[in-house]
Amino acid sequence: MALEPVVLALSRSGEGTAHRVAGVLGCAVHGRQGRVDRADAYFDNALDHARDLFAAGVPIVGVCASGILIRAVAPLLADKATEPPVVSVSDDGGVVVPLLGGHRGANRLAARIAAALGAVAAVTTAGDVALGVALDAPPPGWRLVNPADAKAAMAGLLSGGGAVVTGPDAAAADWLAGLPAGDGVTITCGAAPVAGLGDDHLQFAPQRFALGVGCARNCPEEDLRTLVDVALAEAEIAAEAVACVNTIALKADEPAIIALARDFGVPLRVFDAAALEAETPRLAHPSEVVFAEVGAHGVAEAAALAQVGPAGRLHLEKRKAAMATCAVAAADAPITVLRGRARGRLSVVGIGPGQASWRTPEVSRLVAEAEELVGYGLYIDLLGPLAVGKARSDFPLGGEEARCRYALEQAGLGKNVALVCSGDAGIYAMGALVFELLDRGPDAMGVSDAARRVEVVCSPGVSALQGAAARAGAPLGHDFCAISLSDLLTPREDILRRLRAAAEGDFVVAFYNPVSKTRRTLLAEARDILLRHRPGDTPVMLASSLGRPEEHVRYRRLDELQVDEVDMLTVVLVGSSNSRLARLGEGPRMFTPRGYARKIDGDLAG
Repeated sequence: MALEPVVLALSRSGEGTAHRVAGVLGCAVHGRQGRVDRADAYFDNALDHARDLFAAGVPIVGVCASGILIRAVAPLLADKATEPPVVSVSDDGGVVVPLLGGHRGANRLAARIAAALGAVAAVTTAGDVALGVALDAPPPGWRLVNPADAKAAMAGLLSGGGAVVTGPDAAAADWLAGLPAGDGVTITCGAAPVAGLGDDHLQFAPQRFALGVGCARNCPEEDLRTLVDVALAEAEIAAEAVACVNTIALKADEPAIIALARDFGVPLRVFDAAALEAETPRLAHPSEVVFAEVGAHGVAEAAALAQVGPAGRLHLEKRKAAMATCAVAAADAPITVLRGRARGRLSVVGIGPGQASWRTPEVSRLVAEAEELVGYGLYIDLLGPLAVGKARSDFPLGGEEARCRYALEQAGLGKNVALVCSGDAGIYAMGALVFELLDRGPDAMGVSDAARRVEVVCSPGVSALQGAAARAGAPLGHDFCAISLSDLLTPREDILRRLRAAAEGDFVVAFYNPVSKTRRTLLAEARDILLRHRPGDTPVMLASSLGRPEEHVRYRRLDELQVDEVDMLTVVLVGSSNSRLARLGEGPRMFTPRGYARKIDGDLAG
């Protein structure tokens, strides 16, 4: 499980059990508002909250009826290989049921909870019930070399077949000890490549090896991969026996190294020059040239040795290609706790106007995975329970550059950071400023070299203009534009020039930042400019606090638009000369025809 579980408490009758379970797992309790006295976070709707957590990839332990969790996540079920565990626990703590993700941690969660509570774990996964093991879900530190064959092999064992567990690491694979003996399936436990694998022959590789790599800037990906493949073949190590790829921090953003870790499906870990230099006495090929360039006498050998620690040893000395080097270090046992640090990641996320149902599952997942949340405090608050238990750094309005700089520098320390924006992070938000800081460089008030090497992920959100348009109907059905009326960052003359162009072009216009306490004139000027090019009865929609309980939507004629009924939480949508209001049973709906009626008339005439 990549993320920490969340325990859901839906009623006072199960509240005590929820806290006992959370104590066992070391995680938070989220409680139903008004139904639970004590929780780390509260939610209003159990189905919505469970669905939000599931979409974010968060393992769920619900102290409630199984049916509640089933109804919550059912619409999202798609791929059992990626879905998080879902476990239900009866209010009295007597029964624990892994509902989903049995081989992705749910069965282990259920067994752990049941053991602590003295409960019955109602495990129904065939392999776990009949054999006590799931061949497609080995414990941490082991990897199945041919996972596509596991299903057939398991079917053979469940049909009465037996297994022979062999190989140099068979004694260490005690989790396979309960398999029935026989000749049906051979299971080899070892790090060396094995020929003849199939549905009657599985291989589990102990991940005892750390791969160290170095390369010149912009080394071709295929060159590094070829060097590594040849080196592993020489050392008789299966790729699945590699626990991680390791390098110097200066290479955290090297595309070839990032691609290598991705292709191997293992973490990338980086070490600073001082940590690598400390390994110099153990290097087989220390280099003064390398020391002059990076401050350490070796990269590939040193990074591999730094990962396995003092008890490890160099297994394969440095191998070189024109632009890359690699080496392998070995530990005596599978590597399950990694040294060094991860390459930092900054997720620039837009959470929509505020309500959870308008937040994309990808954004929820990135927030859930983040160690630290950075943003304007109100926006982080809007995440509700999803933000509970995470480090957070709140910044005021007006502190945008400091906010982005801080987020990048924290990611530069190897952290997973989410920069939280309302709406869409790339529309009048922090996305552009993040890349501007990265583009400036340290000599132009940019960010540090470490911050420039982080992974930056941008995830879309529902923008204010999209939310307002959806509430209105379809005002953006034809050409439209968005204009910010804030002259804090944009010269006033530029704003007026764009207003005149939008008016002359007859665009539907979405106004962002329409007014503030001290800035009251530009909206009136915008209205007057637009009135020169479109009728006075052009529909205007005012949408305030979209997606929140205080949401307020109303319509006005353009020539009756008053500045005093607009604030900074209001999106103003002004129709084009073709926009209309349709009078429907649920009230007026605004739309802008695209011209289908003319097309139909033309088709009929033809």
